[in-house]
Amino acid sequence: MQTTYSLPISKQESILQNSIRDGVKLSDVLETFSLSYDDLRYRHNQSIPRTLTTYQKINNTETKQNGIPTVSFFSGAGGLDLGFESAGFQHLASFEINELFCKTLKYNRPDWNIFGPPNSSGDLRNREEVADILRNQLGLKPPFNGVFHGGPPCQPFSIAANQRFSKSGDNFKRVGYAHEETGNLLFDYIWQIQMFKPAIFLIENVPGLKTLDNGEQLTKAITALQKYGYTVAKPTFLNARNFGVPQSRLRIFIVGWRNQKRHFCYPSEDLLEVPSYSALLDVDSLPNHITRKHKAKSILRYMELEYGQRDKRGRVDRLDPSLPSKTVIAGGNGGGGRSHLHPYIPRTLSPRESARLQTFPDDYIFCGSPARQLTQVGNAVPPLLGKKIADAIYEYLFA
Repeated sequence: MQTTYSLPISKQESILQNSIRDGVKLSDVLETFSLSYDDLRYRHNQSIPRTLTTYQKINNTETKQNGIPTVSFFSGAGGLDLGFESAGFQHLASFEINELFCKTLKYNRPDWNIFGPPNSSGDLRNREEVADILRNQLGLKPPFNGVFHGGPPCQPFSIAANQRFSKSGDNFKRVGYAHEETGNLLFDYIWQIQMFKPAIFLIENVPGLKTLDNGEQLTKAITALQKYGYTVAKPTFLNARNFGVPQSRLRIFIVGWRNQKRHFCYPSEDLLEVPSYSALLDVDSLPNHITRKHKAKSILRYMELEYGQRDKRGRVDRLDPSLPSKTVIAGGNGGGGRSHLHPYIPRTLSPRESARLQTFPDDYIFCGSPARQLTQVGNAVPPLLGKKIADAIYEYLFA
């Protein structure tokens, strides 16, 4: 990562202005000077801060197989799946409705059972189809002495998702359980829990799941699970930044289990946080490191930002290198995925850099266009956080 700059700021401004004046793409102008976007700089940069913490790569974690099977629902690109795998659990199946996400899962884990397009729907709204796969193809019978885990799509409950719309529009308010497509998927998931009675289950979602309708729907869900014989721990908020992830990402987690009376304990928080800059080192040779070719006008705006400041027009934030990143977001499936601004280079992060902030392994490859890669990364549970929760589940119920 750059700490000194050979390109004077005056020369940079001249290049940007010439690109605008001549109507030539900035990437082409930079190439004539044997420069790239990574040679550009902000007007105000500070030296890289010292830190006592280092970036933790989940693929460096030693894995001891424990043989306990897991079934993943709403798997996405596999954040929770990788976390449980790293904790030593045996992957039994993943269900995912998005064909591109399934492609990513199959590419990286060709020996896993991935149920979704094009060979099946992967849709939990098709309750009997999913149950038939679990029962007849995988041989699951209740009670299932393993783990169900998953995070129903969070957009209906998400404040951030709805802030993309005008306050006067119908989409601004969180529609939650009334959402025709995804609002009731939580209860479709609970139906599978009822049918197969796993030893323990995990639900992950955005904080809005707890506050929507003054908590009425979440209370209804927990009551149903208790009726099916589960002890359900109090819904708990965990911020990934407190568990070694170089990103501030607040989510709610719900754990329920059969036949145990003692209280489930979530993993202990780390004393020190990991700053974002430590995750962005040495990425040039890694897959999915594709950076966006911004226009000169955008760079002129970005280069004036201070640490943590937002470019209001592009709605992107310059990261503070001494702090965990702001939440990595997915962007919409229909539009372009987007990421934060690099702390030292006035450009948005590549999918690989965003994946680093999420603690995905460096050799884990995301399929599709760069925009859709960012969508997959932003939708995921950080694998490192998933591993620590999986470790806690193992110690509680199976050790």
